[in-house]
Formats: sequence, C-alpha cells, structure tokens
Amino acid sequence: MQRVNDILRASILWRALMAVSQWVGEQWANSRAVQAFLAPSDRSRGASDSSIFARLWKWFHHLLCLLYEKLRLDKLFGDSIFSQLWLWCALTVALAPLLPTMVTAGLGLVCVCSLLLGFARRRSRQLVFTPINKYIMLYAVVYAAGTVTSVAPADSLPVGLLTVFFTLFALVPVNAVDSRERLERLVRLMVLAGALVSLYGMYQFVFRTGYQSDAWVDNSMFSGISFRVASTFENPNMLGQYLVLMIPLGGACLLNDIRDRKKRWLWLGCCGVMCICMLMTFSRGGWLALLCAGLVFFVLINPRLLMAAPFGLVALYFVLPDTIIQRFTSIGNLADHSTSYRVSIWMGSLRMLKDYWLCGVGPGQTAFNTVYPTYSYDAIVTPHSHNLLLQITSDAGICALIIFCVILWCFFRWLCAALHREKDSRGKLLQIAFVSGAAGFMVQAMTDYSFYNYRVMFLFWVYLALGMTAARWSGLNGEEEP
Repeated sequence: MQRVNDILRASILWRALMAVSQWVGEQWANSRAVQAFLAPSDRSRGASDSSIFARLWKWFHHLLCLLYEKLRLDKLFGDSIFSQLWLWCALTVALAPLLPTMVTAGLGLVCVCSLLLGFARRRSRQLVFTPINKYIMLYAVVYAAGTVTSVAPADSLPVGLLTVFFTLFALVPVNAVDSRERLERLVRLMVLAGALVSLYGMYQFVFRTGYQSDAWVDNSMFSGISFRVASTFENPNMLGQYLVLMIPLGGACLLNDIRDRKKRWLWLGCCGVMCICMLMTFSRGGWLALLCAGLVFFVLINPRLLMAAPFGLVALYFVLPDTIIQRFTSIGNLADHSTSYRVSIWMGSLRMLKDYWLCGVGPGQTAFNTVYPTYSYDAIVTPHSHNLLLQITSDAGICALIIFCVILWCFFRWLCAALHREKDSRGKLLQIAFVSGAAGFMVQAMTDYSFYNYRVMFLFWVYLALGMTAARWSGLNGEEEP
C-alpha cells in the first residue's frame, strides 16, 4: 500500500488531478450558496418557543404537574420502572424491526407515558429543542385533518391515527437520549437488530421459506430469480428501505471502533450480513439507494474517495452474479413489467391529484382505491402510488407534502452544518451516517411508498430524531444523566 502511495504521489497526472480537485472543492466550499446552507439562522429556536405548539405544551405541562401533585402520584411512580424513559425507548426502537406493528405501537405508548411522567415530576424540565419539532407536530396535525376529510373516513381512521402517533413519536428519542454514550448505545442496538433481521432473511433465502408474490418479479425477463427475501417486513422492497437506513449506521460503528479487534469484527460482520441480505432482496430501488447512500457516506468522509467510485463499480461488475447485474441494469427498462407498472401508476396518481391536490383522498388503501380507479391507466389496480411524495399528497394534500419537504430540508441542513463544525471524529461519523442513510432512503422513496410498512415509517421518524440528536453531539453530556 505504501508503494502504491509513493507511485501515485510521484505521478504528474495524479498530482494534477489532486490540485484540480482541491481547487474545485475550495470554490464549492466558499460559495455563497454553500455558506448560507451551512449557517442556519438561530431564529428558529425563538420562533419555536413562541409558536402555538409551545404555548399549548406549556399549558399541558402545567396541568400534568398539577395532577401529579394533587393525586400524590410520587408514591406510586417514584422509583417505578415506568419512569425509565431511556430503557423503554431503547427497547422499543431496537425491537421494532422484530415485532408486529401493534406490539411496537404498544411499546411506543409506554414510552410516551414514561415521557409524560418525567415531565409531570419536574416543572423545570423542558422539551429538547430541534429545528424540526414544530414541523413534525404541524405535519401530524395536517395528516389528522386529511384523515377527517377522507373519502372513506371509517377506513382511514386507523391508518391516520397510527401514522400520526408514529410521527409524533419522533419527539420521544430526542428527549430520551441525553448523552453521547446513550446515542451510541442506541445506534449499536439498531445495527445489531438489523443484523438479526438480515440473518433471518438469509435463512429464508437458503431454506426458501416465507411468503412470495408473483408480482414481485417479471419472470419473462428474470427467469434466474425465483425467490426474494422479505425477512420480518413482509415485502422485499420494504426490507431494502430498512437496510438502507441501517447499513450506514453499521459503517459508522465499524469506523468508530476500528482499533478494537473484537468490536471491529463484530461490526464488520453486521455490515456484511446486511449487505448480503440487501442483495437477496433483489430490490433494484434498494440497490440504487444503497449505492447513493454509500457515495454520500464516503464523499463526506473524504471527497477524494469520489475518484475511486468508477473503479469500485467496475470491480462490482466482475464480482457480482449475473442475475444481480442483469436485474440492476434493467433499471428504467419499460419492457420490464414492474417498471411500466410503476410509470402507469405515477401517471394515474398525478391525474387524480389534479382534482384532489388540496386535501388528498385520505390515508389507507380503501380511500385510495375509492378514487384512483377512475383515473388509472390500463385499468391497473394498486394499493398506493408507489412513490412516497405522491402518496403523502394523496393522503393529506399539498400542505402535508410541503411540510414533509421542509422537515427534510431542515434535517439535512442542520446535520450538514453540524458536520461542518464538528471536531470530534466519533460524532462526525455518526452525523455522516445519518445524512447518507436518509439520503439513500429518499432515493428509494421515489420508486416505492416507503411508509407502506408501518414499522419502516416508525423507524424513519426515529432516524430523523436521532440524526437531529447527533447534530447536537458537541452539546450532549459526555456522561449519562441519571
């Protein structure tokens, strides 16, 4: 390796490329657009503190404390396990990929009760501020309004309530994770859970167990693909969405513990089984999303690694099986039934939203299929629009879409700003992981309705919350709070 470095440094072409790359990087970093993006205004905190949500919360907090004191609940909950918010939050987030949706919701409800109990015990306690808090609450309100105005209110109600609850759950991890150690510990638990999910997926692939659908593969084009892994998510594309979030976190754990032999092999194994499981999903959107997430991950670590990307892609071509290469290179091929099917659905969904853009048709399959068949192309039947942004608009209207985009903007802006000023390498790697995972997730969201699986939706909002916590790395306590 040292010999290779010496040869490269002696090469005139290599030095010229490095000089050009450095000049372009400096021009980019010093541009007004980048500097404005990396310097978000501090006024957002003042605006949040004076918002209607903050005022309602202060009134509610006062009421909670009053009830706690009047009912003498300190005797009942003084040292109760229900007051251990961190424990319940870690348990819920780590087990979410392994448990049924309603069990996850039940554990989430326990977390919320534990959070409220903590606020009831201390009048001085305040909600932890993040720039996306008010937008998350506003998104939940708009989504609830979309549920009420649904074309099928009775069928939309369960879906809407669960979506609102899982969205608002993002406020729990932000308040539960109060130290660097707890943030790292929760990330590690999530990666270990991802490895377990992947191992179960590999078991399914080897023994050919689990549900399979004929709609998952166009057999006329991909005769070599007879089985797609879904693991605990019941759909290979949803498993791919989940792994796109987890693999960058595994990479951060690996690089943070690279000098510890035992931990290094542990995290390398976790990343390995998750990547193998991703291949077994045969999810082209998932593969593309993971490549984009990996590109963002390595470029943020060192922009010069971008120059190695073409060589990496060429190496993959010679290493991966023909079935995977054939599947990946078919992206965009309208002869593939899956691709043409999606394009027709997008066109039909856009036609529908021309008439229902303001409030949408309401969440849930029943509401969607009550209206969509009138606008569909080629009489295609589908449970959703196969695009996250289109489906959010269909569920709750254009306002929900705008607020969701604002949430993403704030998330990426504040994390990138934190990454720009962060000096601690451990915190920096976690910030890079959250940025790259969310970026990859949104790439796949362009071809799939990512929230089709409620637990993926739950983990996405948790991911945003933990990402905003990682953005506060330098301000987090070095030791755990009691």
